[in-house]
Amino acid sequence: MPPLFETDFEPNHGEMVDVSPLLRRLVCKNPSKFTFHGTGTYVIGRGDVAVVDPGPRDDDHITNLIAALDQETVRQILVTHTHGDHSPAARALSAATGAPILGFGPHPTSATSEGDDGAADDSDWDTGEERKEQSDEEKAKAADDHEKHRPDVDFMPDHRLAHGDVVEGPGWTVEALHTPGHISNHLCFALAEEKAVLSGDHVMGWSTTIIPPPDGDLRAYMASLRLLLDRDDQVLYPTHGGAVTNPAVYIEALHDHRLLRTQQIVKELEAGPRSVREIVTVLYDAVARELWRPAARSVIAHLVALRDDGLASPVIQQESPMATKTTWQLT
Repeated sequence: MPPLFETDFEPNHGEMVDVSPLLRRLVCKNPSKFTFHGTGTYVIGRGDVAVVDPGPRDDDHITNLIAALDQETVRQILVTHTHGDHSPAARALSAATGAPILGFGPHPTSATSEGDDGAADDSDWDTGEERKEQSDEEKAKAADDHEKHRPDVDFMPDHRLAHGDVVEGPGWTVEALHTPGHISNHLCFALAEEKAVLSGDHVMGWSTTIIPPPDGDLRAYMASLRLLLDRDDQVLYPTHGGAVTNPAVYIEALHDHRLLRTQQIVKELEAGPRSVREIVTVLYDAVARELWRPAARSVIAHLVALRDDGLASPVIQQESPMATKTTWQLT
């Protein structure tokens, strides 16, 4: 059974909202095809609190967050990972509150840009027509959004968290779960008192998770899904979108979806060599074209896993002195 996505979510941008007895959420107004309605910053506890994923380089969100916590003491700032919509605001929040920043580690050098993930093997993803149709105001907003969400290459936690490390506060206990796949430094945070997991981008209720090589890794992602399945948590709170209230069923569906996607890619390659673009146009025919390039990153992750298992290999063709084309074939 495919994953049943939940897209009915009210972000209440700029408003701190109670989501459970121990959790509150403030959603940044940074909606996009990657962030859904925006980055959800979570606050754990009351009075003495921990903040999870302070968000992007967004002055309004940082101001709203600091104001909402003005009468409380921020003890720790927890970061799930270093993509630009999650961690950059941590330093500003730390400067305002004195709280240390805790995370797995710095941004991976192999995950510094979209161009590193292999999706650029086919140079014609963007024909330029979309850009021509944009107004100057839309182009300016796109440039601003890109700056706000660029990878957090300067991130360095004050304290590093390893899998199983515990952070405690008055009335709450959080365990760090190392869940690579989407990115190698990804952590989920398990809130023991509520049998809940703040799942970052590892599991999201509104969409599947992009796995962008070379740092994103399909086999690591599948193992990280199994890690959550081996637990008995009752609810997941992703950084984007609403709660996942049937985690075991939903995570199993995500796992099966990835297995099916691999089978579909193998079927395409059985018909002959295929480029990433050719695979995407078939498998994602019913998906909006603007999502094809993000989808291509996950297709590449599947192909890399097949390559590592000795089942597929890339073939690089020199089409001109300045251009190459990569196709994939079964081995």
